[in-house]
Parts: sequence; structure tokens; C-alpha cells
Amino acid sequence: SENGTRCVLSSSSEFPEGFFTPQERKDGGIVIYFIIILYMFLAVSIVCDDYFLPSLEIISECLGLSQDVAGATFMAAGSSAPELVTAFLGAFVTKGDIGVSTILGSAIYNLLGISAACGLFSSVVSRLSCWPLFRDCLAYTISAASVLAMISDNRIYWYESASLLLIYGCYILVLCFDIKINQYLMKKFSPCCTCFTKAMEENAEQQPLVGWRDESGPLIRQQSRTDSGIFQDELDYSQLSTSLHGLDEISEDHPNVFTMPEADMKRILWVLSLPIITLLYLTIPDCRRQFWRNWFMVTFLISAAWISAITYVLVWMVTIAGETLGIPESVMGLTLLAAGTSVPDTVASVLVARKGNGDMAMSNIVGSNVFDMLCLGIPWFIKTAFITTSGPIEVSSSGLTYTAISLICSVGFIFLAVHLNGWKIDKKLGTICLVLYLVFTVLSILYELGIIGNNPTRVCGN
Repeated sequence: SENGTRCVLSSSSEFPEGFFTPQERKDGGIVIYFIIILYMFLAVSIVCDDYFLPSLEIISECLGLSQDVAGATFMAAGSSAPELVTAFLGAFVTKGDIGVSTILGSAIYNLLGISAACGLFSSVVSRLSCWPLFRDCLAYTISAASVLAMISDNRIYWYESASLLLIYGCYILVLCFDIKINQYLMKKFSPCCTCFTKAMEENAEQQPLVGWRDESGPLIRQQSRTDSGIFQDELDYSQLSTSLHGLDEISEDHPNVFTMPEADMKRILWVLSLPIITLLYLTIPDCRRQFWRNWFMVTFLISAAWISAITYVLVWMVTIAGETLGIPESVMGLTLLAAGTSVPDTVASVLVARKGNGDMAMSNIVGSNVFDMLCLGIPWFIKTAFITTSGPIEVSSSGLTYTAISLICSVGFIFLAVHLNGWKIDKKLGTICLVLYLVFTVLSILYELGIIGNNPTRVCGN
């Protein structure tokens, strides 16, 4: 601290040096970084669409999970793997606050930015259920409040980190009895939600079942809360889906990933992504094919590892590109880096929203934030309980009050926006969330730059 100005480390100090010197990047090398960034976006979408989401479908089918529970658990855990890696790096390697700043700093983007993407980039209008969104928003509010209370004194003790694990354990316990709790609350306390549920069931009876690969234009697809699978009535390679369609024969094996698409634009993307497709094909078993179907857990774990690796490279490139363009550190952390670390959540949520699985998309958005709180609890507990048992972990809690207000307000706004929008994900909700996200981001940037509040910052050494 110098004259009341807070000194923060440069984001690039957390990554290896780039391929070019600063001058070479300014002379045109920055183009290479942007090409890599776009290629990493393409890679994440391929991993999610071809391996991560199909493995999630089979896991949910085996465990009998509804789409919102699957989104809040396995999908959230897999797409939030980068945050878990970041939290461990912050606790054991860099010895800094990278984990806290990354997870809390990207929370608003996760809630409002991804919701905006789901609404704006999806041609499908997805209906939402009252209970899953209320359940996940409540769990996230409790988790965020717990983390903020823990770091208010700049110290983390073992019993505080253990309480985070306990909170997440209670959340999982609620999810285990989700359908029973939902039915009880609908009948007892929420007549409006009961009416909404009946309306969903009536609409579901009128809507035909549409296959996973069908892109036949906008439609409203419904799904019962008691459905035992997230894609069981939608995947063209699912045997259960085949029986639901009333067909006697078993569906054929899923096409090979090396099958060239028919559309011209898709062919171009397919040729450009062929190196990624080949690498993933050689390292991840494709559980959509009958031969590898029983290897779905291996597919899930390896695809989550690939998502973490790709996200690391993506954030690395975005950080260097931002520095080259002269974007301030505080602005980078609240915009490009927040979006970069949440790319898997964004891609996965948009993909399932485009298939009409609104509950799963929203549960992944909020559930991944709940999992992020656990991402902080695990390394903190391991370090305080087994490694440095002599004292607590020291963390910085500057900006704590504003962060707390922003998180709580964003949760309230997303719940209110969904309610006022008639419990559906569409372009109207996407526009509302985008406007709210821009407002929160601008206010956060002004706060970090010291224009509002009393929190001026500068990069150490500058």
C-alpha cells in the first residue's frame, strides 16, 4: 500500500512468458494470440458437445437424476474443474489470493453473463421450474455469505473451511431427496408453482418428442420433474429414447466423429477442428458408441481434465492479449478473465439451452457457483487441517463489502427477472440479463479503479 493505493500483482505473473516479446506482440504477434483464443473456444465446444454432455447423460440415466439435479452436480463439477485447479494453485503454489479473486470475481458473470448467453444464443424457448432455481439460488446465497464471512477477518481456520464442505454436503443431501422435497413444497407452500407445473405437463402432452440432432426451428420443449434422465427423451442414440418414440428396433451406433458434415459452413469448421477432433478421439473414449458406453465415467473425467487444460491456455492467451492492448488489470479481471475462466460453463449451458433443457442450463449456472465455493473449501481444509496446522491461512478481503452486495443483488435480480419473464428462457430474458451484467460490470470497474468508493488500485511495479 502506498498513499492509500492498493498494489495488485499483474495477472501475467501467474502464467508462463508468452511466445513473443511485448514489442513483437505490438508489431503483429497479437494476431496469433487471437487465433489461439478462437481455436480454444472451438476446442471447448467440441469437448462439451461430443464427450462431456453425452457422458453426463449416461451418468444421469444410471443414477436416475432429473435434468436440474444433473446440471447442479456432475455438470457443474465438470465445467467448474478450471476453478478447482485455480483454487489449489492459489492455496499451494502461488500462495496468493488468486483462488478467491477468480471465483468471487467471476460469480456475477456466471449468473448474469451466462444467463444472457443462453437467452440470446438459443432459438429454443425453454420453460423453467420454480423449485430448482429457488433451491440453487438459496444454496448459493448461503455459500457466498459463508465465504464472505470467513474472509472478513483476513484469516481462514480449519473449522471455517470444514463448514464449507458441510454446507455443500447438505446441498447434495437436498438434491438426493429433490423430487420428494419439490412435491411437498409445491403442494404445501406454492400454489402458483403447482399451477405452473400443471401447465407444463399439459404443454408437454401436446409437444412431440424431438431428437437430439433435430434443428427444425424454434419450439417449446417441456420435461417432467420426475423424469429420470436429462436427455432420455431427446438423444437419438439412446435405447430408452427409441422405446419412447414407439420404435421396435434398436437405434444404430452413433456416427464416427470423422464423418464430414453436409452443410458447407460446418464442413469448414470440421476441417479446421480436425486436429482437435483427432487428439480428443485418441485420448477420450466416445461413450456415445456402444463399444465405449460402459466407460462413461472415464469419458467424464478425461473430458473434464481437457476442459481444464484448454481453459488454462485460453485464460493465458487472453491475459497476454489484454496486457498488449493496454487494458487495465482491474478491468481484465472483471471482464475478459472472468469470462475466460467460465467458458466451459458458458458453452455447456448454451448447448443444453439450445436443446430446450432450461432447468439443466440454469442449474448448471447457479450450481457451478455453489461448487466454486466448495473449490475454495477443499484446498483450504487440506492446508489448514493437514499441512499448516500451526495457524490459519492469510487472505486479503479488500472490496469485500461491494463484492457481498453485488453477489446477493445478482442472485436476487436473476430470480426476479425469471419470475417476471414467465419462468422461461428466451431472448427477452437474455437481453435483461445482459443489461444487468453490463450495469454490474461498469460499477465494479469504477469501484476497482477508485472512481467510486475508496479503493484505488495500481499494478505493483508501475
